[in-house]
Amino acid sequence: MLPPELAGAARILFGDRIDLAAAYAELLATDGVVRGLIGPREAPRIWDRHLLNCAAVAERIPEGATVLDVGSGAGLPGLVLAIARPDLTVTLIEPLSRRTSFLIEAVQHLGLAKMVRVFRGRADEAATGSTGVGPLSGDVVTARAVAPLDRLSTWCLPLVVRGGRLIALKGASAADEVAEHAQTVARLGGGEPEVHRCGEGVIDPPTTVVEIVRERVVGPTRPKAAKRSRGGRSRRR
Repeated sequence: MLPPELAGAARILFGDRIDLAAAYAELLATDGVVRGLIGPREAPRIWDRHLLNCAAVAERIPEGATVLDVGSGAGLPGLVLAIARPDLTVTLIEPLSRRTSFLIEAVQHLGLAKMVRVFRGRADEAATGSTGVGPLSGDVVTARAVAPLDRLSTWCLPLVVRGGRLIALKGASAADEVAEHAQTVARLGGGEPEVHRCGEGVIDPPTTVVEIVRERVVGPTRPKAAKRSRGGRSRRR
């Protein structure tokens, strides 16, 4: 059930698709709990802690963007964004079978198959192509509670088109992570990370995100070729 005190925020963030959001909330509170995707204690807080928290991020995503959601889990934030923004094309990237099974069923149940697809695999497999699927890329790559910013950038920036952005949902540690990992982000081709708060004046607290624009395409580092000796054999140092 949508708590009455959150109804106003839900209507702002989901508009006329609020019933679809409610159907997804019910899936999370029932199937999601039974299948271990959502903890039992999370069920009463699905709207404020999960749905509204994720939907607020939509304000950072351009109209008609292609979105890849890395480590989607139960569909957070990717499936929420697809509900809130029918103009988006969303791919949910998740390596675990039981989670991808839930996601596929949820997409079908909610009638979102035309705009949402599920890719079973890791981010690096999505970037290079796997099991008959070509390499994936998107205007926006999202991730929520997946890893620290340095590892997250390593996995996610290769999926972002040049000029696109990585949007990572973070908590109170966002500024500290930016300060600690900005150099790593730069080496990976990312611009200066920026901290934004989404949904100010709508939800309390706002959702904190770290946003990184992919400024350069950085290829994989190749090992140096071994030098050859005069006798024709390679010698290593």
